[in-house]
Formats: sequence, structure tokens, C-alpha cells
Amino acid sequence: MAKETNHSRWIDPKSGFCPDTKIFHSLRPPVPLPPLSKPLSLTEYALSLLQSYASKETQATTTALIDLSSGVHVSYSHLLRQIRSLALSLKSQFPFLSKDGGHRTTTTPTAFVLCPTSLHVPVVYFALMSLGVVVSPANPVGSDSDVTHQVQLTRPAIAFATSSTARKLPPSLPTILLDSPEFLSMLDRPDTGDLFEPVHQTDTAAILYSSGTTGRVKGVALTHRNLIAILTGYHELRLEPADPSVPEPHPVSLFFLPLFHVFGFFMLARAVALGETLVLMERFDFEPMLRAVEKYKVTYMPVSPPLVVALVNSELARKYDLSSLRLLGCGGAPLGEETIKSFNAKYPNVEITQGYGLTESAGSVTRMLGEEETKRYASVGRLAENMEAKIVDPDTSQPLPPGKRGELWLRGPLIMKGYVGDEKATAETLDSEGWLKTGDLCMFDSEGCLYIVDRLKELIKYKAYQVPPAELEHLLHSHPDIVDAAVIPYPDEVAGQLPMAYVVRKPGSNLTEAQVMDFVAQKVAPYKKVRRVAFISAIPKSPAGKILRRELVNHALSKGSSKL
Repeated sequence: MAKETNHSRWIDPKSGFCPDTKIFHSLRPPVPLPPLSKPLSLTEYALSLLQSYASKETQATTTALIDLSSGVHVSYSHLLRQIRSLALSLKSQFPFLSKDGGHRTTTTPTAFVLCPTSLHVPVVYFALMSLGVVVSPANPVGSDSDVTHQVQLTRPAIAFATSSTARKLPPSLPTILLDSPEFLSMLDRPDTGDLFEPVHQTDTAAILYSSGTTGRVKGVALTHRNLIAILTGYHELRLEPADPSVPEPHPVSLFFLPLFHVFGFFMLARAVALGETLVLMERFDFEPMLRAVEKYKVTYMPVSPPLVVALVNSELARKYDLSSLRLLGCGGAPLGEETIKSFNAKYPNVEITQGYGLTESAGSVTRMLGEEETKRYASVGRLAENMEAKIVDPDTSQPLPPGKRGELWLRGPLIMKGYVGDEKATAETLDSEGWLKTGDLCMFDSEGCLYIVDRLKELIKYKAYQVPPAELEHLLHSHPDIVDAAVIPYPDEVAGQLPMAYVVRKPGSNLTEAQVMDFVAQKVAPYKKVRRVAFISAIPKSPAGKILRRELVNHALSKGSSKL
């Protein structure tokens, strides 16, 4: 194969690897981004892309959002009117949110959003970002202490909540309730004034939350540019239909992803930018999900591995017409080869693709395109357009070639600005050349496909949620009958990983497994609950006092599937 040059250096056209720089380059065609000097918010860019997919006449007849529980449909023209109305209402009622007339201080205001999924949440996101206000959505079922910490991190100027979640917010924080008559009136304002304010692409668009191994949640600052780069990639690289003479069905996505999570956040922006129909499901329930696919002729679902397993094993799925499904995009945790093959056998007309991303990379790093890539079952696809990567030896810090395992480093337009209010963590994660150290042990093969080998970070992945062991260990240490504790990931076919606690009891204590689990469950969000417990005489540790988790994992696995 002929050599290809890039910046006068040779890059292997099969792997994307440059032997001189030891950098892996994306094998996707480069995608031109809007000039960085042009003021542009994510909202303005997404809605400009929408115009290329749907004319004003089409927007009036095309459904943008469907609320699964109520069946309410919102057209694109109605959605755009609501976004415009809310933005103008906010400018009028809260002048500190607007740049007009010098009301805003030098600090860009942040809006804290603590709301379950609803038709109003996308309106809130797009309206705020059109004004250049930073959106910071958090888990509405998060514990009081989680929310308090997040508010302290982001110091919001305003909050959006519901009657059920507002109690978790400080009384002094101005709060708009999405289930109040006042909010509904803000969606019906007369259409006057300019919607878009001048927003620099390098300004922060959103602060999303990512747990660290210290157990303290971090606020990840993503810029408008980060999110614009994702949308540009999806827009430019849309696959042409295999047979142009056969009309493609209108894309309909079913979303049970939480919209506060990075995956849900950018996939929402993507769906609106591409003029798709989005069916929103507040809480996941398997049979209502199947019913929704049949009723609304859903073509696409972003999923996590447990749902793929459920679709393979469930007899209930046979009762519903799922023939509209074309694609499942799987992320959040690795998907096993046997599961994929079983899924392909049961649903031969549904393509399943895997991807990899982090909150710190705006949720997107690699993805699969086309049948050749989807057949590489253990892979998570190839580098996204405009991205670069290194595989770095964790011990020597030397960059490695294809086929070698090391820590994945990333650089490109998707990489975060940094961690809010945590310069130390930012400096540890982003180096002076813009490389993001992911903490994940990975490998590229000779054809540029990425494989996740293990996690250098110690986060437990429970149903695509991140559970920091240190946070649970700190909590367990507060129990009067517990002398020491360690939390490890225990593999589970449905959840991916379960938080499992090894506990050293106080001498003479009769503390039980159920009591330990109940103690934790009362103090954490549901996805952080400890789901297995083993009692041990001492926690194995290194001379430096670091927990030897691998020893505990091996011990747990050697006991088989029975509870310890």
C-alpha cells in the first residue's frame, strides 16, 4: 500500500500510527470545523444543522419529541418556539443571565439542573446555551450530599428543578420549577428580540459530573467547541443508504439514557441537529420499552450491555414487533463477543455497534462505522475524526506501537477544558501539550481498532454508571462495627460489574451481609449500593498502604458464583 504523508511524516494508512511521533491518527476523513474565531453556541450550531435537514414547512409536521408516559408529541416548530420563548423570558426576568446591556459580570453564570427526563429538559438546555449560560445537569435521584457537593463545585447563579427535587437545593439559590405554572408561562412569551447572544466557542457550554478514584465527584467543563466538534462529525460522516432507490424510514430514537449523563447529553443534541424524532422515557422499564419500539417504529436506541443481554434472553421480546429497529449503539461498558453473536442470531436485521468515550472527551472517542468494523467484536471501533491518541507505558511513560498495551492518552477538539475548581486534578489529567490521560489500559491493533484491556482507574461500572470504591469505603469505615473495608468490582452478566465489599468486622461483632448492604443503601444513590459482601480477617495492602484490589478480585472469583 502506498505511503501517505501528514505534516511531512509517514503515517501507516492501516493503523494510523506514525513511527516518528508515536501518535495514532484517526483513519476517518478529516472534518472541517467552523472557524474558531466565529462566535457560535452549541444551540445556534445545532439549529443551523437542523435547517439543512428540515425546512420550516417540514419542521411543522415533523415530530421532535415524544413523551412516552403521556404520549404528548412536540413538533420541531413548536420546540424551536419554546426554546426561543424561554431564552427571551430568562433574559427579561433574570438580567444577570444576559450579556445585553452589561448586566452580566465577567464570570459566566451557571445554571444547575436537577430534573428527571421530560419534554421540558431539552428546552431548558438549548435555551440556556443560546444565552451562553453554562448548563450543569445532575442526577435527580442523587443523594443530598452529592447534590450539595455539586452545587459547591459549580456555584450556580440559578437552578431548574421540580417540586420533588427542589428540597435538595440551597434555599438561597433562585430556583425555577419545571412543573409550575410560572415556568409554563415562560414557554409562551411573545416572539420579540434576538435569540442568540455572541458566545465564544471556547466558552464552557456544560459542566457534567465524572466520579474520580478519590470518591469526590468532579465537574468536567466542556466547551461549545467540544460539542460542536461531535455534531460536525455526525453531520459530515452520515452513511449513505446502501440502496438510494429504497426510501429510508424517518429516524426515531428511543431514549432512556439519563439526559444529565454525557452520553444522553450529546446524543440529545445530535438527534435535534439531525432532525430526528426522539422518544423520551423517564425511567427504564423493559416491557414499556418493547411496547414503545413497536408503537413508534423506533429505528435506533443507545443502550448499555445489560439491555443487550436482556433482549437476547427475554421471551417477552418475542411478543412485540421490533422489526423497525435498525441500529443499537452500545457504550458504557464492554460487550462480550458471545452476547453480540447471540444478539445477531436473534435479530439479524439489527446492527449493533460499540463505542468508547469519557465525560472528559465529551462522551465520544471511538465508534464503529460499517459492517467490517462491527464484526470486530472485542473492539470499540476506530478513533473519531480529528482525534489523536497515544498508548503510553504506565511504568516508563514511553509511547508504544500497535499491539502493545498501555494507558490511552487522547488529544483533539473533543477534549475538555478541565475540572471546575480543581486545578490539581486538571494538571494531573491534562498535560501541557493537551494530552488527556484516560487512566484506561488499552491497545490499538494493526488496523487502528481500539481494545479496552482493563481500567487503570478503579471505578466500578455498574450498568454504565461510575461507582467510586473510595467513596463507599469511606462510608463503610464510618460504621461502628467495621474496622476496615475495601470495595471491588464483581463481574455480572446483566449489570457489567457489581460493587462488592470486603469487610473486617470489629472483634465480637455479629454484623451480617444484609446489615452492611442496608447501611450503605440508606446513604447513597441506588446505583452505588453494595450488592455483595464478604467478611475477611484483614484487607491485603501494599507496603505503602494501597489496597491490593486485584488480590481481592481473584479471591472473589475463586469462590465461584455463590455468595461469600
